[in-house]
Amino acid sequence: MKSQIKAGAILSYAALVINSSISLLYTPIMLKLLGQSEYGLYSLATSVAGYVGVLNFGLGNAVIRYTAKYRALKDEENCSRLYGMFSIMYGVLGGIALITGIILTLTADSIFSSSLNVDEINKLKTLMVIMVINISIGIGFGFFSVVVLAYERFIFQKILGIIGAIVVPLIMLPLLIKGYGSVSIAIVTTSINFIIIAINMYYCFKVLRIKIVFKKIEIGLLKEILGFSSLIFLNLIIDKIYWSTDQVILGIYSGAAAISIYTIGASFTGYFSGLAAAISNVFLSRITGMVTKKASDKEISDLFIKIGRIQYIILSFVLSGFIVFGQEFIHLWVGKEYNEAFIIAIIILVPMIVSLVQSIGGIILQAKNMQGFKSITYVVTSFVNVVISIIFVQWWGAIGSALGTAVAFTIGNIIIMNIYYWKKINIDIPRFWTNITCMSLAFGASLVFGMTLNRWILADKWQELFVKIILFSIVYICLMWVTGMNKYEKDTFRQVIQNILYRFKRKKVIQDTSSNTD
Repeated sequence: MKSQIKAGAILSYAALVINSSISLLYTPIMLKLLGQSEYGLYSLATSVAGYVGVLNFGLGNAVIRYTAKYRALKDEENCSRLYGMFSIMYGVLGGIALITGIILTLTADSIFSSSLNVDEINKLKTLMVIMVINISIGIGFGFFSVVVLAYERFIFQKILGIIGAIVVPLIMLPLLIKGYGSVSIAIVTTSINFIIIAINMYYCFKVLRIKIVFKKIEIGLLKEILGFSSLIFLNLIIDKIYWSTDQVILGIYSGAAAISIYTIGASFTGYFSGLAAAISNVFLSRITGMVTKKASDKEISDLFIKIGRIQYIILSFVLSGFIVFGQEFIHLWVGKEYNEAFIIAIIILVPMIVSLVQSIGGIILQAKNMQGFKSITYVVTSFVNVVISIIFVQWWGAIGSALGTAVAFTIGNIIIMNIYYWKKINIDIPRFWTNITCMSLAFGASLVFGMTLNRWILADKWQELFVKIILFSIVYICLMWVTGMNKYEKDTFRQVIQNILYRFKRKKVIQDTSSNTD
């Protein structure tokens, strides 16, 4: 099982790289072939239909938790009865999702009539119907994919996900080139999802040999499961409001073109979040162990600062590079008509980076089972986000919508949560910010160098942009090494480089040996 976990972790990073690469390559082609307006409609349909997706109620974590419990007890009978109950719950939620999605689709006319014309609304409704069916079936049969995860079959699960991510654009590109539009994308995505569901079902019954028994539901267990899942469900809703509401607000007040521009700008948040999660998620078990062993506040603060510094080194490098070269990158990637996307990205990313650097704090709260305050804070600020964004979007369009999100994010995720970490969790936040401030010399100096470099070299081609990025990277690494990194961080960096060089040399030796044998 350790090999499954290790391989699963490696495949998780591989999936992150592959999905990001596909998105970067596929998006400009999709934009060119669909056009700005239709791409905006597709993004709007995805956002609206995505609200239906939260109706899985966060049951996945409960399936994993109780599967682990009954497997440890080797209680197959109760596990089978549990699966029967979960199957019913997932089926009911899938039905509720379908009904909710149909209602949303039927109300699309009245919601978006002020900014979309009749043809756009009809296409939006068609897209929403397909996406709602996709999401509803995904929820109704989502139990099986979660069981695969609960059995820790990470290799199968990750490979299946990677194959799905690759197959969709491979099928879609020929269709888009032949003139099929966004509806065909939705149909292909839905079809692939159905195939993946069928594969997961086959794997559960034929490989894992699970049994599903339908007997009387234990009310006590049902209440326990719903209580466990309710907080996760709340977080899903908050996350959806934070990151999907702007597109809906723009759909009401500004139209499809504004949604398209906003979607491009906001897409960069996913890449930054993936980088932060790749680091912080590794420490969940370690932090849980520290909390269980009643580690001191200083020990937890030390880890918070230690991981935060590493995340800052990486994320400030990417952010400073994006601030300097992001405008040119977007021009080369999707075209100069998406100028506003750069401003939108910067507005959202700057406060988001602060939260991502402190993402280990959320894991500490999870380990301490103290997520309640964070959830309540995010509920309040998510609604503040909606109110501010509605006001700002009428003044400044897509940029105003991004600004509303940034203001709410700063209030909730930064100011309030930093006070809570400091006063209630006893994390040494002043020492954390002292560390970050001292490290920021490299960030600031790199920005100055990058902007000076932009005055010397204008990047009209990818090759020129890559040269500038390489020069910038060298300067940033040198500055951070001299002015920002401590001994532990330097040793870690050396170790990573040594491991890469060792693997490269080992691979070369194997290839040379193989060629000599031939």
